[in-house]
Amino acid sequence: MAGTKSHSQSPSTESAPALNPALERNIDAVLERRRREAQKASLQDKVAIAISAFAGSMPFVYLHLLIFGGWIAINTRLVPALPAWDPSLVALAMVASVEAIFLSTFVLINQNRMAGEDNARAELDLQIGLLNEHETTRLIALVEAIAERLDVHSEADAELEELKRDVAPEKVLDRIKDAEERD
Repeated sequence: MAGTKSHSQSPSTESAPALNPALERNIDAVLERRRREAQKASLQDKVAIAISAFAGSMPFVYLHLLIFGGWIAINTRLVPALPAWDPSLVALAMVASVEAIFLSTFVLINQNRMAGEDNARAELDLQIGLLNEHETTRLIALVEAIAERLDVHSEADAELEELKRDVAPEKVLDRIKDAEERD
């Protein structure tokens, strides 16, 4: 039937241009890797992730407003119909302190896990960047050879020798370290 929408495409993907197939493959590979990593996570990690996620949500805030607000209201006699069990609110302070200790521990566990993931991504980015630099250097040399063979000259000819040099990452890191030490 003309003019009807396909059930296999969502409205947002229907109007959007298709992505490059290599990009689609890369996105799928990254998502699949994340799924595998999530499945391989230990029970302890899964619990820490779940607790951190809940503690960082508005339902957590609402729950605490209800519990702590009720505790304070009852124990300060704002609700006189119920008996006070912690009129000095010392028990509330202790409960809140213990909760804060555990929550901060769960958050730190989650941050350590995320830092490990960030380090792995940074290493991947570095390796891809170095590979890209190497390939670009080789392409520059190839284009220069073609230009020489065809006797084509450009304003960039003066820069070609520098552009053809491979980047030595260890020298770049040493230079950065030296500059930081001078500052």
